[in-house]
Amino acid sequence: MSGVGISVCVTGASGYFASWLVKLLLERGYTVKATVRNLGDSSKIDHLKELEGADERLQLFEASLTEEGSFDSAFAGCDGVFHTASPCFFSCADPQAELIEPAVEGTLNVLKSCSKVASIRRVVLTSSIAALTTNRKPKGAGVLVDEAWFSDPEYCKEIKQWYVLSKTMAEAASWKFAEENGIDLVVLHPGFIIGPLLQPTLNFSSQLFIDLIKGHGEFPEYRCVDVRDAAYAHVAAFENPSASGRYPLVREGLTHSEMMELLHKLYPSITAPSRYACRRIYVEIFFEVSKKRAESLGVSFTPLEASLKDTVESLKEKKFLTL
Repeated sequence: MSGVGISVCVTGASGYFASWLVKLLLERGYTVKATVRNLGDSSKIDHLKELEGADERLQLFEASLTEEGSFDSAFAGCDGVFHTASPCFFSCADPQAELIEPAVEGTLNVLKSCSKVASIRRVVLTSSIAALTTNRKPKGAGVLVDEAWFSDPEYCKEIKQWYVLSKTMAEAASWKFAEENGIDLVVLHPGFIIGPLLQPTLNFSSQLFIDLIKGHGEFPEYRCVDVRDAAYAHVAAFENPSASGRYPLVREGLTHSEMMELLHKLYPSITAPSRYACRRIYVEIFFEVSKKRAESLGVSFTPLEASLKDTVESLKEKKFLTL
């Protein structure tokens, strides 16, 4: 399907993932309306203006998740909306005000604006794999997480996973609003997004990646997906008439120790993990995430080594990392 003659809007368009989504949409011939928080911040918009096709088919709008109606002008006349904008950080003083309310109310503000536009035929929402996996279900070896899984908000609160809670609650609110207002909604759940950067500033996940390389950060597990694969999946979810429901997006999972071993293999100057490097912070890390739904959209996942190498090379090129 070609995007020629089709108008779509991408919220939070200056972000790491959203920038790639805008790039792919322009390449496919779409007219793209892109919302950002501040049109006066050149570091957030110049890289979008430089994309191929941007001069002819990219329009920038200012909009805020916390301001109801601020997306109305951007969505006017659109055939579809990609809602990627959501706060993303793990540490905050006031989770309710800084994470949960912007994620939930912001998503509802976006959907309210969508409901006013009769031409919008589908909304594609970016959630997170975390909105599937954070619950009390056993997740040892042999367990396959798929689109039927949901995170448990009460469990998220118990273990103080506020970012996960924000994504879980935002998705639940989205499905309820979409059902009540006749909106065709499709939700994608990417894992830890890696791959090259288009924007000139460091985003949250890229900073985590740099910390990992420098030995300052560690997660018990990494469930990775290439940013280009995630962008393709979102466009396919809009274009495929039969797409519906939820789509986990994970290439593969690996432990901290495995991640460091792979990076060390690609770049020997990156320190190899010690025999004790992979501390079992959580015991249930060996479950797999189903690729079936993503592959039904035509996603052919980029090999992990290629994604990691492209990530490192991009960070080096932009002078964020020296090896």
